[in-house]
Amino acid sequence: MFSFGVEHEVAFLNHQGKFADFHNTKFADFNQIIDKLPVYPDDYPQLRVGDAGIKKKRWYIEGFERFSDSEEVIDCVAKGIEIRTTIHSTIQGAIDELTTSFGLLSDVAASFGFSPVLASFNPYTCVFKPHPPLNDFEIKQLQVYPDEQTAHIYMVSYGPDLNISLANLSTEKLIDIGKKLTYYSPYIIPFSYSSPFYNGCLWEGLSVRTFIRTGKRSATLVFVKTAAELIQSVPSLTKIARIPSEVGRIEFKACDSCDNFAIYAGLLALLKGLILDETLSGRAIIPDASLHQISAKSGFENTDIFANTTKILQAAEIALLDDPDIQFLTPLKGILLEQKTKSHDLIKLFQNLGSIEATLQQTYNG
Repeated sequence: MFSFGVEHEVAFLNHQGKFADFHNTKFADFNQIIDKLPVYPDDYPQLRVGDAGIKKKRWYIEGFERFSDSEEVIDCVAKGIEIRTTIHSTIQGAIDELTTSFGLLSDVAASFGFSPVLASFNPYTCVFKPHPPLNDFEIKQLQVYPDEQTAHIYMVSYGPDLNISLANLSTEKLIDIGKKLTYYSPYIIPFSYSSPFYNGCLWEGLSVRTFIRTGKRSATLVFVKTAAELIQSVPSLTKIARIPSEVGRIEFKACDSCDNFAIYAGLLALLKGLILDETLSGRAIIPDASLHQISAKSGFENTDIFANTTKILQAAEIALLDDPDIQFLTPLKGILLEQKTKSHDLIKLFQNLGSIEATLQQTYNG
């Protein structure tokens, strides 16, 4: 009944050991990597190619598209490379494909001097400013799509989309699930925290990505079939599906990136349990920015966050009682018990090594 998928953004160090971003890396630098990666014809039509033709494979360059004074794409300012899985009937299937695709990407990237590193927020650059400034056509385009006006945030942040859908749900039920996941987002996301660096230094919390993006970017997106089903909100809770396979998809977008994909499996199982659960009553159309910022600063060390995460994890466990996917919650239970996130590990490494780059080199089993 359930379907699962993961979209995972990857940041890199270049051959000089520097963080590769739009300051020092062109579209062509990443595109040479993409060119060497395989095409799987059976992936389509479930994977969206998009108007610019950049998204042709399971891997594509994540960035900010630039237009001429018409609809012609003339450049894409590169941020990193995104891996997307096809749609799977099991959590394990999605994680296995992600693992395989990441291995292929790592091998090909290495041949061009790039090595993947875990970053959920650019450790050196706080904001993206388009250069040259946006033209009239681009400004009009952004006014049509309010969420695209936050490019200054998404171009410096990295994170997954955890995709889950359940067959034969009404639009009303789908949107209710979206509201539920948006409400409980501050208690779900600390399992993933991995962005303790900001502007070349240690930040004073665990997830600067969460602190900056919440309230401006969606926590959850629900894909509906028609414009009549949309709920007007900023940030958006609903979006019109662009291809048929997107109809009914629920994208959870609030997590930091993880270099241990078992945490993604755990988070997908947690989302599945929360969808099945009928006891939790919290609902929200837009994310609670202040609560997300408390979560971003302290994570599970905050008593309210810890208590509510414990509550939702228990609710998910009960909902998954006779489901084999309950096993995937085990890593999350360990993180909660220790109240330690990936950010804690990164902070400790940085304090020992004294270098952000040296710290990042220790991620992805580096």
